[in-house]
Amino acid sequence: MPEISRDEVAHLADLARIDLDDAELDHLAPQLNVILESVASIQGVAGDDVPPTSHPIPLVNVFRDDVIRPGLTPQEALSGAPEVDEQRFSVPRILGDEQ
Repeated sequence: MPEISRDEVAHLADLARIDLDDAELDHLAPQLNVILESVASIQGVAGDDVPPTSHPIPLVNVFRDDVIRPGLTPQEALSGAPEVDEQRFSVPRILGDEQ
């Protein structure tokens, strides 16, 4: 794998609008080479016979099936409410008229 040069790092920094001085360019070029070598070594591990996976352990959907069940009628739901207004719970106002 070809090494990334100091000029290429300077070009990438320019494209990213990052201002790097000479010392930073000299410091970053070898570090980027190590990163590129690491990526290349990972690419070589997975061959064509290894299927791509999103998770190392097979996952199964743990949700239950949706089943329609009868629910409460409005009268049943409101039967324990202290105050009711047109099939709705009536609660005291907490915000003043200034809102």
